[in-house]
Amino acid sequence: VQLQAYGGGLVQAGGSLRLSCVLSRRIYSNTAMGWFRQAPGQGREFVAAMGGNRINYADSVKGRFAISKDSAKNTVYLQMYSLKPEDTAIYFCAAREGSPVTASSAYEFWGQGTQVTVSS
Repeated sequence: VQLQAYGGGLVQAGGSLRLSCVLSRRIYSNTAMGWFRQAPGQGREFVAAMGGNRINYADSVKGRFAISKDSAKNTVYLQMYSLKPEDTAIYFCAAREGSPVTASSAYEFWGQGTQVTVSS
């Protein structure tokens, strides 16, 4: 299984970006898709995940980010609004079979990451 994330870029604080993650196969009903991020010098942090009828968000992004999917395109999106400089990080998408948990270690498949930079 391969994942490819894209859509990152440079944006001013308060702006928006939409990240996309394409899976090399169909997103099955028991497939959980997650977004994580890693800022310089920090560990990988959970951002959002969806699977089945469940969606989870990190507290830091609730109300600002939205995860969604287009099953016909095998694609998961992360729509980011009201971006802040502290959202600056490399964003990774990941997949696992099971529930949309928040632990990065539970995800088996990872994309290559896309850089998001938010300027103040």
